[in-house]
Amino acid sequence: MKKGDVLAVAQVAGIMASKNTSNIIPMCHPIALQGVNIAFDWEKEEQGYRLRIETEAKTKGSTGVEMEALTAASVTALTVYDMCKAIDKGMMIGPTFLVEKTGGVSSDDYKRQVKQTDRD
Repeated sequence: MKKGDVLAVAQVAGIMASKNTSNIIPMCHPIALQGVNIAFDWEKEEQGYRLRIETEAKTKGSTGVEMEALTAASVTALTVYDMCKAIDKGMMIGPTFLVEKTGGVSSDDYKRQVKQTDRD
């Protein structure tokens, strides 16, 4: 790509976005993140390929980091779109959803049973 390594740039953008979530989303307070991981998985489909983006955010604090993980996933996807739009204007983004949350003092753990229909 002209603009560089798409997935590497998107990964950096996602990590940077997760660290700035409180500046992007009103009423979301800053959290000291211990780590943000972003993984990519290409899935073959009938009409081409789908890029699956999974993010994981960690903290030692008592607040959940769902918004940081979701922000990372969203900005990562937007960056891929921006860098590839000249090649394929028919790209689509979505769905975006929380798969799992553990820890935190104010809420129970959460785990979504991911089905194919969730991804469509």
